[in-house]
Amino acid sequence: MMSDLTDTAGHPQDPIAIPGLRKADVVRGIYCMIAASVMFALSSALSKWQAALYPVGEVMFFRSVSAFVLCAALILPATGMSVFNTRRPRAHLARGLSQSISQTFTVIAVSLMPLAGAIAINFSASLWAALLSFIWLKERAGIARWSALVTGFVGVLVVVNPGVDSLQIGALFALANAVMYGSVTVAVRGMTATESAKTLLMWQMLTVSFFHSFLLLFGFRMPAPADAIMLILSGLTNAAAQYFWTQALHLAPAAAVSPFYYLTLVWALAIGFFVWGDVPTLWLLIGSGIVVASGLFLLVHEARPPTKKPISGEQTGEYSLQKVAG
Repeated sequence: MMSDLTDTAGHPQDPIAIPGLRKADVVRGIYCMIAASVMFALSSALSKWQAALYPVGEVMFFRSVSAFVLCAALILPATGMSVFNTRRPRAHLARGLSQSISQTFTVIAVSLMPLAGAIAINFSASLWAALLSFIWLKERAGIARWSALVTGFVGVLVVVNPGVDSLQIGALFALANAVMYGSVTVAVRGMTATESAKTLLMWQMLTVSFFHSFLLLFGFRMPAPADAIMLILSGLTNAAAQYFWTQALHLAPAAAVSPFYYLTLVWALAIGFFVWGDVPTLWLLIGSGIVVASGLFLLVHEARPPTKKPISGEQTGEYSLQKVAG
């Protein structure tokens, strides 16, 4: 499936030059990504609050099942059960298992450390994805890519701040989530060529709910009515975040909307301060800035269109596309 943002050779195009892409769509895409960042921060905050009162497995179960029910209510009336038609069930199961573990690591991380710190470390997932693509997919890595990766990982170390009162257990879970999410991104990269966005979403919601149901074996407490509402809201806000994220990438190029995803850290800092009294340390702010800057640099670098050179020096008006190194 050819992306709307590539030419017939598979090279990135200038978003302005893409037929049918309107400035209004880009603006709407940005608004959707900002909404997604708010929902992601709220979902993490609700999970953090409830993980302090109830077993993590119970929190994950309510979160995933409520998200699945919402998505099913919105999607199934239009598609029916045909949305689950696929030739790659094993790939979907593997993706669901990985996502269920990754999401559980995220909730454990935010329950053990400040919300903003966990989210800042999670931002390194894109860096891990790039690193693993070099190793697994043998993609070309130049000086610019390696510089962004090394700098980003230094930022992660600054956030984690090892050696100061020992390394936090929560930071290890956040780092494990980032590595796993990055590896899943690389492993399932080809699934978008054969599966629709709705099929990917519904299979993920179904399989994650299935795997999280087994966590109830490790403990369950009947939640109070107010807590039950918060547990369900954590799933609904997560589903809303996924929806707005998908809409943003559907309406506008990733290079135009992805930078606004990093606003999640701003909302997390604000929520952490007003709800839990978490005052961000200088190391957290510096490290987060390094991670975000590295991610944005990598995004901009990968979105650049290939350079063009005349063939054999002849001014024939025909050009060959040269792959940008690194």
